Amino acid sequence: MKKLSIFIIGVAFSISTFALNVDRVEPTFWWVGMKNPTVQLMVHGQEIASTEISLNYPGVKIQTISRQENPNYVFIDLVISPEAKAGTFPIQFRKSKKEVVSYTYELKNREPHSASRKGFDGSDVIYLITPDRFANGNPANDVVAGMKELPNRSHMNGRHGGDIQGIKNSLDYLAGMGFTSVWLNPVLENNMTQVSYHGYSTTDFYKVDPRYGTNEEYRELGKAIHQKGMKLMMDMIFNHIGSEHWWMNDMPSADWLNYYPEYKITSHRRTVNQDPHASEADKKMMADGWFVPSMPDMNQRNPFLLNYLIQNSIWWTEYVGLDGIRMDTYPYPDKFAMAEWTRRMLQEYPDFYMVGEEWAMNPAIVSYWQKGKVNADGYVSELPGLMDFPLNNAVVKSLKEPESWGGGLVALYEALSNDFLYPNPDALVIFPDNHDMSRFYTQLGENVDLLKMGIAYYATTRGIPQIFYGTEILMSNPGTEEHGVIRSDFPGGWNGDQVNAFTGTGLSAKQKDAQDYFRKVLNWRKTNSVVHSGELKHFAPENGIYVYFRYNSSGKVMVVLNKNTLEKSLDTSRFSEVMEACTSGKEIISGKTIADLKNLQVPALSAIIIELK
Repeated sequence: MKKLSIFIIGVAFSISTFALNVDRVEPTFWWVGMKNPTVQLMVHGQEIASTEISLNYPGVKIQTISRQENPNYVFIDLVISPEAKAGTFPIQFRKSKKEVVSYTYELKNREPHSASRKGFDGSDVIYLITPDRFANGNPANDVVAGMKELPNRSHMNGRHGGDIQGIKNSLDYLAGMGFTSVWLNPVLENNMTQVSYHGYSTTDFYKVDPRYGTNEEYRELGKAIHQKGMKLMMDMIFNHIGSEHWWMNDMPSADWLNYYPEYKITSHRRTVNQDPHASEADKKMMADGWFVPSMPDMNQRNPFLLNYLIQNSIWWTEYVGLDGIRMDTYPYPDKFAMAEWTRRMLQEYPDFYMVGEEWAMNPAIVSYWQKGKVNADGYVSELPGLMDFPLNNAVVKSLKEPESWGGGLVALYEALSNDFLYPNPDALVIFPDNHDMSRFYTQLGENVDLLKMGIAYYATTRGIPQIFYGTEILMSNPGTEEHGVIRSDFPGGWNGDQVNAFTGTGLSAKQKDAQDYFRKVLNWRKTNSVVHSGELKHFAPENGIYVYFRYNSSGKVMVVLNKNTLEKSLDTSRFSEVMEACTSGKEIISGKTIADLKNLQVPALSAIIIELK
C-alpha cells in the first residue's frame, strides 16, 4: 500500500492508493476559539459515504455524521471545545476495517481581537472596484492553465487582466483621494466559458480566481489595506452559482438547486415579501426562479447548503480579515435563510457590517430587510445596512429635472423625508452609481457642475458613501447601457496606457478638475465627525436652492445646493433655528472665510459646504 502526500489550497492530506478518495473537504480549515463551537465539514469523494469515520484529537469530537442520497458526500459536524489547541489531526475514513483514507485537517489560531473587529459606519467612504477592469499588476496571471476563458482586452465582455496585485499597487492613490475602504466585485473563481470577468458566477467558494491571484494574495491585500488605515468589503452571492460550478457535475442532493433541471426564470416581483395580498405561487417564483440559465438558483432551505454558505462567509471574514460583506441580490434567496446568516455573522462578529442589495425605488420595500424593522408579517432581520437605491434615484432626478413647485430638488428633499421608514438610515450605503448602472457623469448629461453638486451631497448627507471606480475622473458610457462599457478599464492600470489617472498624465482639464474636487471634499470629510454621525436637518427647497445642516455637540456644517444658472444671494434668516449662535464660517471647497452669515453668495450650479463657527 503506497501513500501520496498532496497539497490543495494550502491544506495537506494523505491518501492511500485504494479506490476510496477524498477530493475536497470544506471549509478547508477552521479556527479554535470561535463563538459557535461547531463546524460542519462537507466531504466529497467517490463512495465516501460508505466509510466509517473517526478522529482522535484533544478537544475535538465528532458530533454528527450525515450521509446524503449521493454516496459521494458526507457532512461531519465537529465540536471544538474551548480547550482545543491549534494544530493538525487526521480524519480517518475506514471501509471493511482495512481500507483507510486519511485526511489531515487543520485548526488555526484566530488573529487577536478578531471577534471585536469594527465594521463600516458613517466615517467611511467606499471605493467600489471591478477587479478585472482596474489595474493589471501581474500580467503573468492573465493566462492560467485550466481556466476556460482566455484574456481578450479588445472585447468589452472579455477578461482584461486586472488583478489583486494591481489593486494593492494602487492603495496610495485610494488613500490619497480620501477613500477609507474598498469594496471589490466578487474575486472567487469564475471558471466559466465566457463573460466570466464580472465575478457573479461562482464556480468554487473557497478559491480566489487565479487570474486575480491566490488566496494568500487576497489575504495580503487585506493586510495592506488595514495598514493604510482602510477597510475591506467582500462581495458575496448566496442566491446562485455559475452553471460550471463543480457541484453541477455531482450534486450533493436532489434539492440542492431550485427548479432543477427544468429551470424557471425569476419573476423579480420583490414586493411579494411586503404585499399582504401576495400569493404563495408568486412568492415561490420570485425566490426560487433563476436569474439567467447560466446562474443556477441555490435552495437555501436545504440545511446543509445554508450552513455551507454561512460558514463560507465566516471563513473568508476570519481568513482575510474582512470588515464588511456586500450581499448580492439580497431578496432573492430564501428570506429566513438570510435572517439566519445575519444572526450567525453577528454572533461571531457583533460589530460587523453587512449590506444587502435590494434594487427597489420604494423605501418601504428596502426598509423591510433592515435590522430593527418591525414588519407586518413578523419577519425579523439582523441585516445592518441596505444599498439606498431610492436615494440614488432621487439624486439623479433632482439634478436633471427642471425646478418647479413639485419637482427638481424637491425630489431629493422628499426622498430623505422617507427616512422614518428605516430603523437606522445612517447605516445605508449611498452612491451616485455602481457596476450595474450608467455612470453618474453619463446620467447627468456629462454636466460637470451637476456631478460636483451630487458628490458634495453624497459627502455630506446621512449614510455611508460609495463611489464607483473612475467616477472621480468622469468615466462615462455615452450611447450605450452595455455593462462591459460601463465597467471599462481604469486608465493607467495597464502598461502602455497613454492616459494614467493614478498620476494625472493625459487626463483632460475637466478630468483633473473633477479628480481634485473629489480629493478635496473626501479628505475634508475623512476628519469631520459632524458629517460622520451628526444630526441632519433640512429645509424645503425654494427658488432652486436646497439647504441642510449636519450638527452635533462639536460643530455644525451648512450645505447649500444652488441649481440656478446664475449666482444667488441667500438670506439665511429662515435657518435661524440652527444658525442663531453662529457668527462666521469657512467654505471648505474654496477655502474662503465667511465673515457675514446673514447673506451668502452662492455661485451658479454649485454646492457650498460651510463649517460654521
